[in-house]
Amino acid sequence: MLNFARPEVEAWALETLDRLVREHDVDWLKWDANRPFTEAGWDGHPDPDRLWIDHTRAVHRIMDRLRAAHPGLGIEACAGGGGRVDLGILARTDQAWTSDNTDPVDRIGIQHGFSQLFPARAMGAWVTDSPTTGGRPTPLRFRFHVAMAGALGIGGDLASWSEEELKEAAELVAAYKRIRPLVQRGQQHRVAFGGPVSAVHYAAPDGGEHAVLVWRPVTRFGHPPAPVRLPALDPAARYRDPDLGVVHSGAVLVSRGIDPRLPAGDYASSLIRLHRVAS
Repeated sequence: MLNFARPEVEAWALETLDRLVREHDVDWLKWDANRPFTEAGWDGHPDPDRLWIDHTRAVHRIMDRLRAAHPGLGIEACAGGGGRVDLGILARTDQAWTSDNTDPVDRIGIQHGFSQLFPARAMGAWVTDSPTTGGRPTPLRFRFHVAMAGALGIGGDLASWSEEELKEAAELVAAYKRIRPLVQRGQQHRVAFGGPVSAVHYAAPDGGEHAVLVWRPVTRFGHPPAPVRLPALDPAARYRDPDLGVVHSGAVLVSRGIDPRLPAGDYASSLIRLHRVAS
């Protein structure tokens, strides 16, 4: 473990990283283990507890100087201490590795908790191979739809994917690009969580465009999915579904909800887009 509280260690780290970024034209840097001390101490120092503060400040200074020297450099944070992300690190990085657990069922809860405080654009969300860390096989569509709730990435072995999987993945990436401005720059509304169905609603700041991601990990016999209510919509407006060509009443979507259009079976998911119709 490097003690960045030592001035000579801070200087070495900055010089090394600056040189590597400059010589190899690096545009993305993953900074792992930001503050991993569990039993901190500083042998021979009159104030051993200074390690907690001075190490963190040195990490911040190195990131600040790297960003100033290389304006195009992106930095991803990881393992930021008790929470992986805090406001000090988030002020200096572009996104954070949310968890090594990429199982889509587990990620629904992980991402729900992360998004209570941090924006979706800072939440690294990867599609990985099946079975994932949870050991359960899940459809590619379900894995993508869960990852679309953050900064979508792909961490699977693409060389081992079938032609059908690659084609489906390309279509899902294209779908994400259409809603990416809403997910990463819009307003997030958690409209369902903890029951058979979870859903998140993203709205453009002006309310003109909307995207709703819906997930149902397990099918419950005799319990068809209920409509998902979207209280953030304008009851006086009308909304068009560009994928189905259907126009909905805002009042109905707010009070009764929208059909989540989930396929049959477990690990079902859907993406619903809505555009406000000009009056």
